[in-house]
Amino acid sequence: MKRITPFLIVLLVGLLLSSCAGIKYLTVETREPAQVALPSDVLSVIVVNNVVEQPDDIGHDSKLLGRSDVQKEKGSSDSIAVYYTEALAQFLEEEDYFQRVLFLDEPLRDDKDFFREQPLTPEMMNEIRSKTGADAIISLDKLIMETRKQEFYRQQGYTYSAMTGKIHSILRVYLPTMEGKIPAVHYIDSIRWEGFDIPDKLAYADAMLPSREEGMKLLAVEAAEKMTYVFAPHWEMQDRWYYTLPGSLMREGEAFAKRAEWFSAIEKWETFYNSRSNKTNKAKAATNIALAYEMLDDMDKALEWAIIANDLFVQSTTQNSLERRRSLLYKNEIMRRNNTGNRLNMDDL
Repeated sequence: MKRITPFLIVLLVGLLLSSCAGIKYLTVETREPAQVALPSDVLSVIVVNNVVEQPDDIGHDSKLLGRSDVQKEKGSSDSIAVYYTEALAQFLEEEDYFQRVLFLDEPLRDDKDFFREQPLTPEMMNEIRSKTGADAIISLDKLIMETRKQEFYRQQGYTYSAMTGKIHSILRVYLPTMEGKIPAVHYIDSIRWEGFDIPDKLAYADAMLPSREEGMKLLAVEAAEKMTYVFAPHWEMQDRWYYTLPGSLMREGEAFAKRAEWFSAIEKWETFYNSRSNKTNKAKAATNIALAYEMLDDMDKALEWAIIANDLFVQSTTQNSLERRRSLLYKNEIMRRNNTGNRLNMDDL
């Protein structure tokens, strides 16, 4: 299994001159940590469908043209849970974080009580793990879909409408040592579409409304993609910048930065920082040092220098200055990346 430091920055795409004198930008790809950090001995997971299919007459309605009331409609949820779980397994596999990602294509429940959640029992969990060899089970334990359609006008026999789809799901992770400590990941989201409602597919329009079934499938796949980031680290592209100032020390630091020689860049920028009294210039050097430490994956040092830089900008610039606002954004970003308080580490459970 590939275990990668959560804060690792691996890609320096390029250094680009900005339109503002004295600043150069670079684009990096950062490794964002999983929100639920599974124990290090979890090498394989299996994704299972543990929900009852939603009845067609639950969760769907329409407001017809010229009508003030809302009428109930039907929408088939057939295979929506399969789309969700299969897509989640596929996305997790593509992240290449676990050694094996398995998918159980048969639903676990055969009852008809849609509104009742039925988490896996320890016996069922152990049976699945024994049959598949998976270390942990990611189970879709609740899935509710809604579609709301409103008609606006008709043109050439077709209705221009808006439809809002909403999804509410609950995923749980089951491990043999976690009885009574099973984390539940709730997910609620919605998508709105506008376009011509052309159910017979005999016409074409630039904006076409999906069917209720198509909308629910789109919601399920999007939910699966977002849930992937709950259980596996993922990559994000982000912009960073550093300051350039006259003087050999800053120029030498810049030269080292362009070659990704960050320790050497820090040495030059720290020397400049310690030799200056102008707070704005010191703040710019401190920002550069914070960036260098972030690139070295030393997030504690990066945060320390980002705070110093922001404090100096607060002392030396006006309240609405671009430097102060930019510095605050960077400080907050480093604080976010440095803060593990919003992640659940299941090694500690």
